[in-house]
Amino acid sequence: MSWYYTPVPTVVPAEDFDASADANALRGAMKGFGTDEQAIIDILCARSNAQRQQIMEQYSSELGRDLIDDLKSELGGKFEDVIVGLMMPPEKYLCKQLNKAMKGMGTDEDTLIEVLAPQTNEEVKKIVDCYEEMYGRPLAEHLCSETDGSFRRLLTMIIVGARDAQGTVDADLAVEQAKQLYDAGEGKLGTDEEVFYKILAHASFDQLEIVFEEYKKLSGQTIEQAMKSELSGELYEALSA
Repeated sequence: MSWYYTPVPTVVPAEDFDASADANALRGAMKGFGTDEQAIIDILCARSNAQRQQIMEQYSSELGRDLIDDLKSELGGKFEDVIVGLMMPPEKYLCKQLNKAMKGMGTDEDTLIEVLAPQTNEEVKKIVDCYEEMYGRPLAEHLCSETDGSFRRLLTMIIVGARDAQGTVDADLAVEQAKQLYDAGEGKLGTDEEVFYKILAHASFDQLEIVFEEYKKLSGQTIEQAMKSELSGELYEALSA
């Protein structure tokens, strides 16, 4: 569960970085007959996102060309999708995935969960602002038109920044919250989902870690096991993302 996970970057800024050299090397890899895909991979996958943005700016100013347009014209299929995705600032890439998940018939709820549930309030705000800038429509409005019930309410709480962002931890409160979760699920016939998303969408991630420890002491099983048996599929997926 993401509450216990602290992301560790796998791509770090390259040392001795030279945006001009990289821009020219990329142009060389796409110039003439054929495309040197390995050279593109070696450069872009070994640079941080911020460095990729610098390469893109240098490519435009020095060569007078749009790097993304050139990549799209030379690459194809899933490889193109991945490389073009690498060139986007994180929030733009995530907004694109959200829009794609709500486009056309049906809604890809798994993608909505994967994108929004693990984000901090600050990250969510960037996504919300970026989404309206990219698509001319508030993210909250689009989400509300594509979801319903408890799932819609939970997503709304996430995007309005309901979670405690201060990292507040209260051990006594954690004991009480663990009991509230137990009483709302395992401890009764039926499930009071309102209690689950009230606690899980509002408490800080640090607080939730203690709540889950207390829950296991009280119940004998993990909160994830309890939620899987007590909550509806989409709500379970969102709260355990």
